[in-house]
Amino acid sequence: MRHKPPLPTRTLTTAKALRTTSTDAESKLWYHVRARRLGGFKFRRQHSIPPYIADFYCEELRLVIELDGSQHNEQVDSTRTNALERQGLLVLRFWDNQVLQEIDAVLEVILSIARDRTLSPTPLPMGEGL
Repeated sequence: MRHKPPLPTRTLTTAKALRTTSTDAESKLWYHVRARRLGGFKFRRQHSIPPYIADFYCEELRLVIELDGSQHNEQVDSTRTNALERQGLLVLRFWDNQVLQEIDAVLEVILSIARDRTLSPTPLPMGEGL
């Protein structure tokens, strides 16, 4: 069993602050995915995946969900997504307005991908294969 190194206090403080200042879209999505409400999968919000903090994360699925608002920066998002994917994670991105206006469609996409990921083995991060 792998033990994770403790997270820096600054990272934990930042994640906690982000949880208390959620956007409307984050709050709405959290309502629908918290407490295993979506397909029985456990999601965490503002979860630290060093050096990043993911908006939502499901460890079982190795699935990161990011919500993009008006402060969207494509280059930064692309770098972040690539780094997370190198760790063997799948990153889904939705616009805030999609969550606010089309929550059923967003949940359907997440659930469909979640079910697909439970049917196929999760790929190992780069460099950890046989």
